[in-house]
Amino acid sequence: MLFVAAPVMFCIAFLFSMLGMGGSQLYIPLLFWLGMDFKTEAIPLGLLLNVATSSSSATTYIRNRMVNWRVALPFALGMLALPTFGARLNAQLPEKPIILLFALFTATAALLMLSGWRPKGEAGLSRRGQIALGVTGGGVLGFILGLVGRGGGSFVVPLLYMCGLEAKIAAATSSVVVTGSATVGFLSHLPQAQLHWGPSVASVAAVVLGSQLGSRLMAKKLKSRRIKTIFGCVLLGVAGILAVQAVIG
Repeated sequence: MLFVAAPVMFCIAFLFSMLGMGGSQLYIPLLFWLGMDFKTEAIPLGLLLNVATSSSSATTYIRNRMVNWRVALPFALGMLALPTFGARLNAQLPEKPIILLFALFTATAALLMLSGWRPKGEAGLSRRGQIALGVTGGGVLGFILGLVGRGGGSFVVPLLYMCGLEAKIAAATSSVVVTGSATVGFLSHLPQAQLHWGPSVASVAAVVLGSQLGSRLMAKKLKSRRIKTIFGCVLLGVAGILAVQAVIG
């Protein structure tokens, strides 16, 4: 089934790489719908695909000097601190509350994308404020990452806007932050993971190719409003379906 889903994963990586996101908010539900166990198969493999997508696109943005390292490093440090604790709590919880929580954060990300909010001006927060926001916000997002298997890109980009970054720089910087956090999240879930490496390798290859094409297109010209509108609607649909599945079993 994963071989059949590879073209869909390619499309997810292509579009999400433009937004500085890893795509786990769609990879994980897709894998769950394909019949994988949510906690031991869908979340670990979804995070692995998230790492592949974000790291591949990050290499493009780094080469094009689009990453703001002064902001990226505090976020990365904050997000690297707490995923393990979230993953431990995940292992102790029943499946339905985790799926509902996943649906809640997916819906929240969709609303953020659809809101069209932008910071006023480019100054944003001071350097000290950027560091404080990065460490505290990154810590909270890191815990959520470990708990629900989210790479965090949906929330990192709006927070980076609060720091005063221009949209393309925020997305490029997010790809670096998400790579670090998703890697830690994947490693945190690895002890309980049940991965089938043959199909997994094919899926990783598909998302790497998609993210390379998407990130290179974004580096030249980003039409973020249309892309965010489309994916905001998609994420709302995903959140609704997950919530229904969790309720009715």
